[in-house]
Amino acid sequence: MVRIRLKKFGTKKRPYYRIVVQDARKPRDGTTIEEVGLYHPIEAEDKQIVFDAERVRYWLGVGAQPSDTVRKILNKKNFTR
Repeated sequence: MVRIRLKKFGTKKRPYYRIVVQDARKPRDGTTIEEVGLYHPIEAEDKQIVFDAERVRYWLGVGAQPSDTVRKILNKKNFTR
């Protein structure tokens, strides 16, 4: 199964994440199919979340399942299919 989830980058106490499409059996920081966005939790509120809505819609349309955290992030931006 393909999942849309977060891949962690950054340093201790300064994390940032990439929103990626990845095989569910791969480790968190393993190889990805596609990177579709960024999440910076310590940035200003309007700069925290950036993603390609068209590509996310495509992956959801072909059956990719978002993780709980990614689902919350997409809902913050009022994302709808």
